[in-house]
Amino acid sequence: MKNLQDAYIVAATRTPVGKSGRGALRFTRPDDLFAQTLKNLLLQVPALDPQAIEDVIVGCAMPEAQQGFNVARIALLLAGLPNSVGGMTVNRFCSSGLNAIAMAADRIRVGEADVMIAGGVESMSMVPMSGNTPSLSPNVFKDENVGIAYGMGLTAEKVAQQWKVTREAQDAFALLSHQRALAAQAAGEFNAEIFAVELAQRKMNLEQGAVDVSWKAFTQDEGPRADTSLEGLAKLRTVFAARGSVTAGNSSQTSDGAGAVLLMSEKALKQFNVTPLARFVSFAVKGVAPEIMGIGPKEAIPAALRLAGLKQDDLDWIELNEAFAAQSLAVIQDLQLDPAKVNPLGGAIALGHPLGATGAIRSATAIHALHRRHLKYAMVTMCVGTGMGAAGIFERC
Repeated sequence: MKNLQDAYIVAATRTPVGKSGRGALRFTRPDDLFAQTLKNLLLQVPALDPQAIEDVIVGCAMPEAQQGFNVARIALLLAGLPNSVGGMTVNRFCSSGLNAIAMAADRIRVGEADVMIAGGVESMSMVPMSGNTPSLSPNVFKDENVGIAYGMGLTAEKVAQQWKVTREAQDAFALLSHQRALAAQAAGEFNAEIFAVELAQRKMNLEQGAVDVSWKAFTQDEGPRADTSLEGLAKLRTVFAARGSVTAGNSSQTSDGAGAVLLMSEKALKQFNVTPLARFVSFAVKGVAPEIMGIGPKEAIPAALRLAGLKQDDLDWIELNEAFAAQSLAVIQDLQLDPAKVNPLGGAIALGHPLGATGAIRSATAIHALHRRHLKYAMVTMCVGTGMGAAGIFERC
């Protein structure tokens, strides 16, 4: 059997994350947004011949409407990449962006490609969380399958009950997410990974009978709130269960955004004289009961570590997607993760969670953090709808 070769990340970038429905990206089509992401990604590696790119794999959790029609292929053509470059859209809900990176890395590792692009995009402003016309099989509502039909919030309530995560602990975790994100923004921690999205501003010119177009740069995540407090969070009503503990304040924000990474083989590194940022180490996905889907990382993290030949203590940085404070705290508690290593710059409660894009966005954050802080190993992990967990590991080069 042929030995696997290494896959390296040579560039990683992301958009600022916008609030869905009322944020800066609400009118930006996801295919246009990812086209901008691709253009900015390639600006980081000017020596690369775009003809060498084999494929573009893009994660999207609700790949329909404005982000349908194989958004990967549409976006790469809009970005001006050569017609020879393939495009594929993949969906594993919240881990779609991370899964895309793993799939691209695997093409390189088995020797089928030397240059790949992977990422994720999601506009929750344009396509709602369940899609425009959700249709579940009637068999889902039978007793043994009904967990599949549970809304995400209800699964968080189930996790909170089973792992005994209190409302007070969830609100404190949410507050810390905002505090860390605000501190990171103030310190410029996200500057290296974020590019400025150009937004068209249109205004009717009645005198000339035309539409004037100006451009505005969107440069910073919109989610972190300086006015968040324990008192304010405590006043919020529960959303999913009358006597529950999960609120809008201790849940992730619905969002719009995109992220992407450029991967190369060692051969391509030498060909284009490129210095890599990180090595892709391992990826794992594991299933859990649908009604407690939030606990998924509890199974995926040990699996990814086993594949990498690493111990949990070897990890220096952990991006644990904060779908809900309840499930994040349950995973931290169950695996005894070091809280100081988990989401040091805040997480989805403050920064937002554009579903299929989040895995790519948080990978960009982790990879740049390894370099900025001279660390070695980072993990990106998340729970996944219908009962799964995913985890990927990167090593700083």
